[in-house]
Amino acid sequence: MTATLTRPQLTAWRNAIFVVFALSGISLASWVARLPTVRDNLGLDTAQVGILIFAMSAGSVIGLVAAPPIMLRLGARAGMVASLCLVALGCVLIGLGASVFFTAPVVAVGLALFGFGNGAVDVMMNVEGAAAERAIGKTLMPLMHAFYSFGTVAGAGLGALASLFAVPVAVHLAVIAAIIVVAAFVAIRFVPRGAEATEPDADGSAVAAAPRAGFRERLLAGLVVWKDVRLLAIGVIMLGMAFAEGSANDWLTIAVVDGYDQSNTTGAVVFGLFTVSMTAGRVLGGPVLDRFGRVPVLRVSALLGAIGLAVFIFAPTLAPMATWIGYAGTVLWALGCSLGFPVGMSAAADNDDPRVSAARVSAVAIIGYVAFLVGPPVIGLLGHEFGILNGLLLVLALVVLAGLASPAARERHARGATARASA
Repeated sequence: MTATLTRPQLTAWRNAIFVVFALSGISLASWVARLPTVRDNLGLDTAQVGILIFAMSAGSVIGLVAAPPIMLRLGARAGMVASLCLVALGCVLIGLGASVFFTAPVVAVGLALFGFGNGAVDVMMNVEGAAAERAIGKTLMPLMHAFYSFGTVAGAGLGALASLFAVPVAVHLAVIAAIIVVAAFVAIRFVPRGAEATEPDADGSAVAAAPRAGFRERLLAGLVVWKDVRLLAIGVIMLGMAFAEGSANDWLTIAVVDGYDQSNTTGAVVFGLFTVSMTAGRVLGGPVLDRFGRVPVLRVSALLGAIGLAVFIFAPTLAPMATWIGYAGTVLWALGCSLGFPVGMSAAADNDDPRVSAARVSAVAIIGYVAFLVGPPVIGLLGHEFGILNGLLLVLALVVLAGLASPAARERHARGATARASA
């Protein structure tokens, strides 16, 4: 059975995915902004924080792997709601463990649920976002990821205020959990059921979608894409850029507090600077990509990210302006990795068969989010041995590697065709 979506329905679908992206960003930034407080409340050192974060990473990896079969069985609509509800439950448990029971195991359980929910919804919202992008006929993925960044800005801002006014972590994260649940149930009503929606052609007429394949056929199609060498190279881009973003999400606040000898509130403010810069890069990224193409933009992005990381890592040796130089490095770091993930998603979806595109998007999303979530515990272990700033040298190396792999993201279709479709 097929159903034709009108332009208002397509717009509502797009806006609903914007909201899901934003909710994911709010949840993660809320946890990150209070991480120094959680660490202090539980009396943990850097290595122990890394181990605690590993609970979230383990849950997230399981969520990433589980997301494609969940989508095949339930669809993105039900899957995204269920995943966001798990994120909210995880937020509540993290808060209870950090400021009511003061016990790391409760926080670890909360982080595992939080990670599973975010890992699963991250794959689903990217696959669904790519489908909406194709149906609408405009480049939307950078803007969708900008809404994730809007969410991180909001989450970081609320987290900084909560830290400034010493709001208990349990109260803060319980409020965030309530916002996530309510907004998820409101937004999801506008996401089409299943993948049978037709996609309007450039002249406004509807093009019927292909018949829905069986579960076994779709599952096998999702596995076959892993043989594509070009797709794996796109995965390398996602690996480096996601590692850079994920490391900032989990370690930037502590790097500012420990490496620059600043307060917890200042750490949250600098994280807010990072998220604002990420958001700006993603909002402005669409026109830049249309003008110059994916490969040049990715190369410049990798260069900016590498310079920013180097400046941030080595700035403490440049007193007395170390702090302000480090802030400038933070901005370049954020701008450098702002477009890597959405460009990788668009490159993966750049295929003539929408069903294959969905499998490709899911595959690179898994690669990216594994780096996004497994990377921070690795940085924690390195930070414990060599100092948190020195631990970030691994991120610098991976960003350079992503820049070298950028030709894999080259457009498969003429830019004029894209422009006409977007008109």
